[in-house]
Amino acid sequence: MRVRVLGSAAGGGVPQWNCNFTYSRRARLGDGDVPVRLQSSIATSNSNGWVIFNASPDIRQQVAATPSLQPDPNGALRTSPIKAIVLTNADIDHIAGLLSLRERQPFNLYATERVLGVLMNNAVFQVLDPAYVRRIPLQLDQPTTITTTDGEPLLEVQLYSVPGKVALYLETGEAAKDFGADDGDTIGVRIAEIGGRSCLHYVPGCASVTPTLKRQIEGADFLFFDGTVFRDDEMRTAGVGEKTGQRMGHLAIDGPEGSMAALAYVSLGRRCYIHINNTNPILDQRSPERAQVENAGWMVAFDGMEFDL
Repeated sequence: MRVRVLGSAAGGGVPQWNCNFTYSRRARLGDGDVPVRLQSSIATSNSNGWVIFNASPDIRQQVAATPSLQPDPNGALRTSPIKAIVLTNADIDHIAGLLSLRERQPFNLYATERVLGVLMNNAVFQVLDPAYVRRIPLQLDQPTTITTTDGEPLLEVQLYSVPGKVALYLETGEAAKDFGADDGDTIGVRIAEIGGRSCLHYVPGCASVTPTLKRQIEGADFLFFDGTVFRDDEMRTAGVGEKTGQRMGHLAIDGPEGSMAALAYVSLGRRCYIHINNTNPILDQRSPERAQVENAGWMVAFDGMEFDL
């Protein structure tokens, strides 16, 4: 199974369009230590085609940067190797890219019933013609084969609930409803080849590491995990916002209850932070914080990162 990182940043990317904080400014000026990053998405492939996990607002640019996702120059007038999309939640930076895939190209769209319901209740997503884009609900904790529209197998996924929150635009102001009230709001995904033994876990959003989550990911060959913020209050400290990581549904990397400590003794092949906010100091390849996560055995995802599993 081939795996490629299409985007490694959190919502807004790096640089964010209106942000002049250190890392956005340095990326904008071409500082090689702070490379440009598109919004979070990964893709996997087998001989039958590619599956994209989360449809970033940057999807057109991501396809343009990835020849293997582009139409065969000798193929049909309308064609694509992208055969399916899997959504992990209904965040804007995970669904907005669907609107760029509206040109009557067949693919299967997979998500929890909760997320598919959000799309169904927003008329703008009806531009994805159901005659071409089939919506397929995924059940939690059940292995499911992802297929092309012709029924050819692509890979196997198993979704599981992780602590999180509803998408910002779905918040009601009631904490009980906004934070982890529905098991389908925020999920992790186990990804494997059909009949394969190796597996990848993709968890781009997570509010806490629970014993259940540790059991889910134990023994994975590769883990992509929520690296949104290094410190819970870093947006406040940077002066660019008032929200903490916890308020956004993202567990900080650092600290006694951060993900780096919480996952330290979980048996994993390789572990890698993804979905990195533009305030996070691990964006700087020479920062002490970057050295800290790398010394703890973590990788930091980058756009174009590619490997076989």
